Amino acid sequence: MAGKTAVIAIGGNSLIKDKMHQSVRDQYIAAGETCWHIAGMIKAGWNVVITHGNGPQVGFILRRSEIAAHELHEIPLDVVGADTQGAIGYALQQNLYNDFARLGIGRSAATVVTQTEVAADDPAFKTPSKPIGSYMEEAEAIRRRDEEGWDVMEDAGRGWRRVVASPQPVRIVEEEAIRALIDAGLVVIAAGGGGIPVVADAEGNLSGVAAVIDKDRATALLAARLKAELLVISTAVEKVALRFGQPDQEWVDHVTLEQAKRYLAEGTHFAKGSMAPKIEAIVSFLEQGGREALVTNPENVERALAGETGTRFTPD
Repeated sequence: MAGKTAVIAIGGNSLIKDKMHQSVRDQYIAAGETCWHIAGMIKAGWNVVITHGNGPQVGFILRRSEIAAHELHEIPLDVVGADTQGAIGYALQQNLYNDFARLGIGRSAATVVTQTEVAADDPAFKTPSKPIGSYMEEAEAIRRRDEEGWDVMEDAGRGWRRVVASPQPVRIVEEEAIRALIDAGLVVIAAGGGGIPVVADAEGNLSGVAAVIDKDRATALLAARLKAELLVISTAVEKVALRFGQPDQEWVDHVTLEQAKRYLAEGTHFAKGSMAPKIEAIVSFLEQGGREALVTNPENVERALAGETGTRFTPD
């Protein structure tokens, strides 16, 4: 389909505003607020692929599974990822359907349950560090470790938790399906939560693994493979700041690839658990041939596209 393609990653703040608004209905309403701004972008002529986080939703499903374990089978982590892709995709595509009708846009949206291949020998599997699920007593954690092969660790005096690896994405398995849908004029929701982690055996057969893929890294890979003109990372702040949270904090409008790499290397600007992975993903996108990336919050997407706000990243 004619027109430029943008891949937009929406974060957890786009689905859960705070602890008082976590219900399915609350998440639907929050998703709708973000979708309205994306719909405006589509009306302006962009082809759009939407990716999304799923961390809280995975936690909710795992907790329900644990509570019901005395009566029903528990749900494997890869299947939980598939479940969240379907549920969040449903909320996004229904909101977009309604927005398209209000705006008179003749477009449709579809969700692709997406697998993301990782390397079976990725070093992350040797040092799992991503906590998932509920806190446990030590005895329960040790039982799970011994009987089910879980990796567990004590978490700062708050209890024990399961930990899994966060390997690097190497292939979006459904890339061709996503590309075909874009070419057919559909808005595509894909690679939710970074995609369902899968590994290939010697014959190329895929199987799910218990892991968590960084959503922004998978988004950058997908954007690069689709040769998207623009990568948008929607987050909680209007712009990126240097020396974030410090007295000399500085909001920035434009960052080159060289500057972004230098800022990451300095290690004082971006929090490791929040902004740093997003900047790393942008660096990866630009190094793979991407021409432009943009960071802003959902309500400012249209203004950022017009050059009025947000932080823009370019190769030079």
